[in-house]
Amino acid sequence: MIDLHCHLLPGVDDGPATLEESLQLCQIAVADGITHAIVTPHMHPGRWENTKESIERDCKALQAALDDAGIALKLGYAAEVRLSEHIVQQIENDEIPFYGEVDGYQIMLLEFPHGHIVPGSEKLVAWLMERKIRPMIAHPERNKAVMRDVELIRPFVEMGCWLQVTAGSLQGKFGERAESVARELLDRGWVDVVASDGHNRGVRRPELDWVSEYLVRLGSVECANEILVERPKSMLNESTVDDRAEREPATSGGA
Repeated sequence: MIDLHCHLLPGVDDGPATLEESLQLCQIAVADGITHAIVTPHMHPGRWENTKESIERDCKALQAALDDAGIALKLGYAAEVRLSEHIVQQIENDEIPFYGEVDGYQIMLLEFPHGHIVPGSEKLVAWLMERKIRPMIAHPERNKAVMRDVELIRPFVEMGCWLQVTAGSLQGKFGERAESVARELLDRGWVDVVASDGHNRGVRRPELDWVSEYLVRLGSVECANEILVERPKSMLNESTVDDRAEREPATSGGA
């Protein structure tokens, strides 16, 4: 399996604080059946000052530590980019690490503020799409505005955004309403990727294996294969692809 949204780099955001904690999280991921993890540290000016260069450097350092420790996890990197007044300049200055290109579009993990959808967000999305950058909106089911009214996310889906739901939301780890919204997004066919958004060894662990079985129980074998295998595989950068990237179709018990 491929985890497209996780916070595994030590000391760079609200994920693990130390290398030891990072290695423990990576061991959890491997035990769960995750073979590739795309680390997505926060890029949030004024709070988390990560850069394209620092993320690449830190990813390579963690990969070296994993190799030394014999932990069979292949890393790649992107970023969880906070929607802010800085984002246009970040794009124009080539400061954003993207996922791989799919159908001519670079894929960017875009995070809305947790409490609302910023006025003008649709204009920003249109601007990005014109530049062949497709936003993948991180955990919309946990946005308080969307939790009140799921229809608020519809315009972004219709404009071509992808939606990434957190695995833990489907387990109720972020509350009943987030769980309900996550399931409704699935029912509507609006979920493009499920990822762990793993941060720690507690509630927010980097685990995905149960999601495939969950989707199969719902009668969604094709959906499980698409959002857990095929789409994540298509989004890997060349630098993250190796022999372990080959995947079997998702079945009950794992992808």
